[in-house]
Amino acid sequence: MRSERPAGSVAAVCRALGGVARREQLIRAGVDDRMLRHAVRAGGLERVRPGTYADPDLPAPVRIALRHGGVLACVSVLRMRGLWAMPLAEIVHVSLPPNGHARRHPGCACVQHWNALECTTTEVSLVDALLQVRGCQGVDAFFAALESALHQGVLTRLDRDELRRRITDSARWLVDFARRDAESGLESLLRIRLHRLGIPLHTQVQVPGVGRVDFVLGDRLILEVDGRQNHEEAPKRHRDLVRGAVAAAHGFDTLRFDYALVVHDWPLVEAAILAKLDRGLHLTGRGAHGVAGPRGIRSTR
Repeated sequence: MRSERPAGSVAAVCRALGGVARREQLIRAGVDDRMLRHAVRAGGLERVRPGTYADPDLPAPVRIALRHGGVLACVSVLRMRGLWAMPLAEIVHVSLPPNGHARRHPGCACVQHWNALECTTTEVSLVDALLQVRGCQGVDAFFAALESALHQGVLTRLDRDELRRRITDSARWLVDFARRDAESGLESLLRIRLHRLGIPLHTQVQVPGVGRVDFVLGDRLILEVDGRQNHEEAPKRHRDLVRGAVAAAHGFDTLRFDYALVVHDWPLVEAAILAKLDRGLHLTGRGAHGVAGPRGIRSTR
């Protein structure tokens, strides 16, 4: 007669199978139904849906996706990997096969993606997640996520080639336009949106006396974006004011935008930039009082 394994041992079997396993897989690994029931009662396993068990230490979004009948998808995969994502409610995105069955569960607010995809036991691939983001949240969210993945080095050259091959012809230019050195999603959003307006930017520019700034438009208009939620903190705000004053002393004009403006009030950001351009305040020698513009800016990209 088979001896009963402790719940922790059964959980270890499940972890060895990738953190989630069908009953048949566990039985083949030497776990019988009585052991399964004991492991679930003891908290060593979670029965996420009929016939499927998961390691309870898996992140909550992963277990929610499994409970829903699929695997983690789209923006939820980005968040799990620490990539930049557009700020939506923490709703779990789930990928289900075309012949799958969505399972409602307590508190269910899942976003469903019906895709015939190969995936791991818990989530779709990063390439698939990026493609889902484009279809679900649009071009800007896709581009910011893509540059975040490139900057963090989690999207390999082969992955990028696959993404370029699989994306639609009309969107392929986005993969080519993306850079590895965008340090925040806000930078990516600003660059792609101004690019669509036909406005080129110098990025990550060394300004004499100021240091590195996010963007320079023309040769004297600095654009800075601040994604930190504590941007109103007194010491940080003082440093920003000092940088702005030094930049002005060197002949630069500065526009600074925070997270809320770029993400939630883009029309105001666009209007502010276009107003500066209409007045020629981005060009040397066109500033107020005829003051000569700056010299010696150098882009680090």
